[in-house]
Amino acid sequence: MSITKEAELIGMQKASEAVAHTLREMRDFARPGMTTKQLDDHGAKTLMDFGAKSAPYLAYGFPGWTCISVNNEFCHGIPSDKRILKEGDLVNIDVSAELDGFWSDNGNSFVLGEDVNGHQKLVDASKQILYKAIHSIKGGVRLSDIGYLIETEAKRHGYKVIKNLTGHGIGRSLHEEPGDIANYRDRSNLTRFRKNSVVAIETFISTTSTYAETLGDGWTMVGNRGGFMAQHEHTIVVTDREPIILTGMNGVWN
Repeated sequence: MSITKEAELIGMQKASEAVAHTLREMRDFARPGMTTKQLDDHGAKTLMDFGAKSAPYLAYGFPGWTCISVNNEFCHGIPSDKRILKEGDLVNIDVSAELDGFWSDNGNSFVLGEDVNGHQKLVDASKQILYKAIHSIKGGVRLSDIGYLIETEAKRHGYKVIKNLTGHGIGRSLHEEPGDIANYRDRSNLTRFRKNSVVAIETFISTTSTYAETLGDGWTMVGNRGGFMAQHEHTIVVTDREPIILTGMNGVWN
């Protein structure tokens, strides 16, 4: 969407506060020995306290309030009472929601407890790349140039990007114009970021894979060549200077 009046900005700020606060609460709540269903239940309560509704459920009928992916699961992991979190797991939580007609989205990969499996380097690279990408966005910049920046930074850190997972426009629905915001230079995409538009910028930084494939459950995605992936995401408003990071309170960069 494009912000045209103050009421729309306020609406996006409220929806973004709901998802950002929920994401931060879920990360702080996560413990080894807990199931991903217990973690999702905590997120559900937090979203409901804001009066917000799960975006993946509303938009796609997803079987959970939030997406929780663990280790070799890249994204869209279904919360389960059979999946027990362990020390050192690479966990990704993606929280998106609708509140009063406005939609917002954010995500955070993190290492649970001690980094016994050596995932922290990947997580840190993804965070740093998201920061650099977001702070390079302003009106007039090409979407493909941000994709090139993300891919170049991933290679510099010794990683790859997932080419069929993207950021996207957001606001009055979960996915809007300007469409896909890829993590690589898509030379066919000549679209530029527009001032006052709202977008969700995501990194998909991978150890070995370049494409994500859907498992038999119809939701969970893993790498075509295995390995691990870290994702971080903020919803922002594009300006002609520094962007407004609507989901900044989620603590991704803390």
